Amino acid sequence: MVTQSHSDLAQQIGRWLLEKNWRMATAESCTGGGIGYALTSVAGSSQWFEGGFITYSNALKQHLLDVPASTLEQSGAVSGATAEAMARGARKKADTELAVAVTGVAGPTGGSNDKPIGLVWFGLAWPEGSCSWSKQFGGAREEVRDATISEALRCYEKIS
Repeated sequence: MVTQSHSDLAQQIGRWLLEKNWRMATAESCTGGGIGYALTSVAGSSQWFEGGFITYSNALKQHLLDVPASTLEQSGAVSGATAEAMARGARKKADTELAVAVTGVAGPTGGSNDKPIGLVWFGLAWPEGSCSWSKQFGGAREEVRDATISEALRCYEKIS
């Protein structure tokens, strides 16, 4: 379900992309396509949204997005290095100007001391570079996923 907030955020990033004459792609793990779903809820999103990759497994992160095995081995799937590599891979494979990636621990299981439930890493890639950042969200699995989608839809603010 796309919330009003997600719909508003998707419209905002769409306007921003149109102003720049850019297209975007997504690479999603813990949200399982939720970002793409929110983006495509906007009428006319085909003008600025190219598509997305749902790479839940490490194998698909490597195969579809060219995330190096060494990155996954050294940093783990839930890390800034992996999120950034996912974003760079999505941007390259989709041939877009912008790509956002998410990888995290939505819960209710799978957390650790180093990577607790609610930890999400975001990656962003654009023509001039790439970056990553993390957020620690609280709440149940769906609340973590919803908060992750909202943060990802605001990604363009990092480079505006």
